[in-house]
Amino acid sequence: MRRITMMVAVLWAACWAGQVAAADPIRIGLVDETTGPQAEAGVLTLRGAQLALSEINAAGGILGRQVQLVIEDNQSTNPGTVLAYSKLVDQKVVAVIGPLRSTQVQAASPTIAKAKLPAIIGGSDPSLTRVNNPWIFRVRPNDFYSSRVVAEFGTKDLGKKKWAIIHSTDTFGANGKIALTAALKSLGIEPVLTQGFTSNQQDFTAVVLSLKKSGADIVGSYIANSPDVGILARQLRQLGVKVEWIGSTSLATETALKLAGDALWGTYVVTDFFPDANPEAKAFTAKFKAKHGADPDLYSAWSYAGMHLLKHAIEKAGSLDSEAIRKSILATRGLKGIEGEYAFDANGDGLHGYSIVRNEKGRLAFIRHIEFTSEVK
Repeated sequence: MRRITMMVAVLWAACWAGQVAAADPIRIGLVDETTGPQAEAGVLTLRGAQLALSEINAAGGILGRQVQLVIEDNQSTNPGTVLAYSKLVDQKVVAVIGPLRSTQVQAASPTIAKAKLPAIIGGSDPSLTRVNNPWIFRVRPNDFYSSRVVAEFGTKDLGKKKWAIIHSTDTFGANGKIALTAALKSLGIEPVLTQGFTSNQQDFTAVVLSLKKSGADIVGSYIANSPDVGILARQLRQLGVKVEWIGSTSLATETALKLAGDALWGTYVVTDFFPDANPEAKAFTAKFKAKHGADPDLYSAWSYAGMHLLKHAIEKAGSLDSEAIRKSILATRGLKGIEGEYAFDANGDGLHGYSIVRNEKGRLAFIRHIEFTSEVK
C-alpha cells in the first residue's frame, strides 16, 4: 500500500510539474539601446514593445500562454549587440526583436545565424537580408525603396537637379548613399557632392562648408543617429546654408525634432511609419499618446509591429518550434500592420513602400504614400 501511495504521489507531482511548465510564459527577447548615446531611442523602442506586450497578454497571450519580454542592453554598440543577443539565446527565448540599427544587425548576423532563432530587425540597409541568413526578418521597408522615393520626389516634385548626398559612414549611411546615388543615376543625375561623416559628431562645420561650396540646391541624407540630425540642422542654419533637404527617417524622430527645433522646418522626410498613414497607425498612435503623452515615432513603431508580427506567425504555426515560426513568417501575406500590409519575400523583407512627410513648423504633415508592387533592387 505504501508503495502504491508513493507511486500515486510521484505521478501527481509529475502531472503538476507538467501543468506548471505548460503555463510558463512564452519568452521573447528584445535587444535594446538601454544605455549609451542612443538611450533615448532605446526608451521609445521599449515603450512600443511594452505596449504590444500589454495588448497581447490582455487578449489571452499567444497559444493560450502569457508572454514575457526579456530585455538585454546593447549599450548602443556593435560588440554590446552581439553580447546581448548571446545572453538572450541562453535565456531560452523563442525569438528576438532587434537590433534596430543596421550596423548592429550586421555585427550580430553570424550570432543570429548560429542561434537559429527568428530575429525581427529594424535596420533598413538592403544588404542585411541578402547575406544568406534565413533567420533575419525585416519589419520595416528597406532603403532600395526609400532611395527611389527620395530621388524621384526631389527631382520630379521639387524640380531639383544639383544634389548633395550627406551620410553617416556606418552600414546604414554608407549603403543608403550607394542606393541613393544609383537612384539618381537612373534619373540622369550625378551628385555634385557626396560627403560622409562618423556618427556622434559635435561639429559639422567642415560638412556644412563643403555643402555651401558645392552649389547644391538639394540635400539627400542617410543619417543613422537622430542627435547628428539635430546638430547638423542647427549648424546649417548658423552658417546660412539654405537648401531643400529630403532625408531618411531620422529627420522625423522625436529626438531630432526636439534638438533641431525650427532648423528642420520645411524639410522633407521619407519615413516608413507615420501616425496618420492608415487606420492601424492611427489606432496605435492614440493608444501610445494616451499612455505617454506624445506621438510615437519610428523607434516605438518598429518594435510594436515586430511583437504583433511574432504573435501572428507563432499562432499560424501553432508551435514554438523555431523552424515552424521561421516558415510562418515567410508565409505571411495580407497582414495589416501600422506600417502597411505585410507580404514577405524570400529574403525576409515584409514591407515595400514609404511615406513622404513635410515638417510644417514642427508638425509633420503627410504628403502621400508610395507603395511598390514589385521588389526594388
